[in-house]
Amino acid sequence: MKYLSEWDQWKRYSSKSWKRFIGKAREMTTHLELWRDDIRSIEGKFGTGIQSYFSFLRFLVLLNLVIFLIIFMLVLLPVLLTKYNITNSTFVLIPSKDTDVQCTVYPISSSGLIYFYSYIIDLLSGTGFLEETCLFYGHYTIDGVKFQNFTYDLPLAYLLSTIAYLALSLLWIVKRSVEGFKINLIRSEEHFQSYCNKIFAGWDFCITNRSMADLKHSSLRYELRADLEEERIRQKIAERTSEETIRIYSLRLFLNCVVLAVLAACFYAIYRATIFSQEHMKKEIDKMVFGENLLILYLPSIVITLANFITPMIFAKIIHYEDYSPGFEIRLTILRCVFMRLATICVLVFTLGSKITSCDNYSCELCGYNQKLYPCWETQVGQEMYKLMIFDLIIILAVTLFVDFPRKLLVTYCSSWKLVQCWGQQEFAIPDNVLGIVYGQTICWIGAFFSPLLPAIATLKLIIIFYVKEISLLYTCRPSPRQFRASNSNFFFLLVLLIGLCLAIIPLTISMARLIMFYFIALAGAHKRVVVQLREQLSLESRDKRYLIQKLTEAQRDMKNRLDWQ
Repeated sequence: MKYLSEWDQWKRYSSKSWKRFIGKAREMTTHLELWRDDIRSIEGKFGTGIQSYFSFLRFLVLLNLVIFLIIFMLVLLPVLLTKYNITNSTFVLIPSKDTDVQCTVYPISSSGLIYFYSYIIDLLSGTGFLEETCLFYGHYTIDGVKFQNFTYDLPLAYLLSTIAYLALSLLWIVKRSVEGFKINLIRSEEHFQSYCNKIFAGWDFCITNRSMADLKHSSLRYELRADLEEERIRQKIAERTSEETIRIYSLRLFLNCVVLAVLAACFYAIYRATIFSQEHMKKEIDKMVFGENLLILYLPSIVITLANFITPMIFAKIIHYEDYSPGFEIRLTILRCVFMRLATICVLVFTLGSKITSCDNYSCELCGYNQKLYPCWETQVGQEMYKLMIFDLIIILAVTLFVDFPRKLLVTYCSSWKLVQCWGQQEFAIPDNVLGIVYGQTICWIGAFFSPLLPAIATLKLIIIFYVKEISLLYTCRPSPRQFRASNSNFFFLLVLLIGLCLAIIPLTISMARLIMFYFIALAGAHKRVVVQLREQLSLESRDKRYLIQKLTEAQRDMKNRLDWQ
């Protein structure tokens, strides 16, 4: 430092002071992290693999909260300020005399006598009194909000909020996944180096529990055995004869056809359940009992949940006959389960779209969809996403309360029974739990366009899930012997989440393209009517000019005749 000039010394001192300040600020902000102590306690008792799941869940809570704030600031706040006369602003309502605007008329059905249980049905399905609130798309019938100095274009803000939260989600996920990708890239070394790293650098120093230390030892032994098994399988593949290669590939082709058949059967069941639910949910409530009405409303959600529960077990049985390496078996099974869970949502959305746009007469010519049965089809889609999210939360709570805790009691107090010994204490399966919350997040991404308050509901749901899963982990579960590394887990979680985001963008893009298309069709119709009116006006003006020219010619002829007579 003494050989530097005073200016360079001051810059060096300022740079070091600023770095110390940033470090202290980051250290202070870590104390403000959500669930910091809970997650650290889980990390110390169960290792970094399970801790990464809860950190991932916290990330989704913050993501949904930011998405809700974006929608609230751009869409809800201007409407609330005007509706409750907080500012001197006025509504600019959509005109109702235009022919094309008939497609935006959304009458709210009102019945005289309302049964008590109908409120429960409305709360669970988003119909009735909830349909009239700002929870769903149909509530936003305002073209703009006129303030003192400018007019706020609400439809444009609604569209931009959707684009904003999708872009934010994409950038945030990519930013977080870069770190895990770097670590995974570094880990893609030679097999000999992999063995050395597991032996000399594979210990998790966050573990403070003796039983967890023993479990980590067994996990490292399992990883080494898995690596050796993969090496043995690679050697076996290299020594295969032509007949064995043809046989195994033929078997894999057949089993993949079975997988596709299972997927097709699940998708067809979801399609039929959605069609049946849409055709029968128009019944009056007084003609159905409470259970029947609720079953019809939740039939697509029930079928989707059953499909997500049954197909992983089928895939796990099929994969054993395909003769893959242990690591590839896990990745392929998870990939199939991810595709199954996320594709079911897309099948539901596209089935609703086909039902909404199906018409037997000219009723679709004006609006492009069945406006008579679905006066606001966006609200209908939002209600389906709302039901999926509520039903998913109900299933998680029910499984924890009626399956996990009774199983723990049986294992604790009835351990002498052979069936209980075979069943054993349940493991905290990280991939299954991750697929569950990614499934819910995909529902939120799709449904936020049709139900703007769905991210707020998703935030509350994830907070409940955090505490439920924490209690279930601490009191009913034992960690799986096949532990995940934190780096591998984080990258895997974000990769699955990115797949969910990509699948969510597809139906949203199609939906937004159909709104935009309706706008340009209506604009083209308005321009066409203006052109017709201008042509009629030009025709009238040309007739007026011809009439005036004819009168002028007659007057000139009369004047000439008079002059000739004189």
